[in-house]
Amino acid sequence: MAARATTTATLAAPESDELVDAIIRVCRAMIAIAAESLDESASDVTLPQYRTLVVLSAQGPQRLADLAAALAVSPSTATRMCDRLVRKGLIDRTRDLIDRREVNLALTASGHALVQEVIDRRRVKVQSLLEAIPRDQRSGLRRYLTLLADTAGQSPEPNWSTGWPQ
Repeated sequence: MAARATTTATLAAPESDELVDAIIRVCRAMIAIAAESLDESASDVTLPQYRTLVVLSAQGPQRLADLAAALAVSPSTATRMCDRLVRKGLIDRTRDLIDRREVNLALTASGHALVQEVIDRRRVKVQSLLEAIPRDQRSGLRRYLTLLADTAGQSPEPNWSTGWPQ
């Protein structure tokens, strides 16, 4: 119980509030960059649909039930989203050869290309932001952002994109 009280007291410190506010501002900026990068693509894919494509890209082909769990949505929501992505030619849906009740989903070449296009566009936008930060402060920024991402359980892009064909 004492550890919880200490943690709560530590989090309530004014410098902690300022840090939380700064991180939330950065999150808003990164979300805006992600949304802009998707909006600039030639597709009419929504952010939730793009997230579905990213999960399939990161984790490879999977069953509909597993995709729904990864997206934290109901299977019926995942089904409707995948129906739209199939119509757009971004994912393929096939029946499992052993259990015909199971539906397997995988990105098409167009789906892979869209995810890569959005990632590339986002990287250019982030690079442009970094150029405005003095060089001598970038390595410290990298260290702290890496620590924050690791703490949140986020893998570096090369690690989560291993399911992509080269």
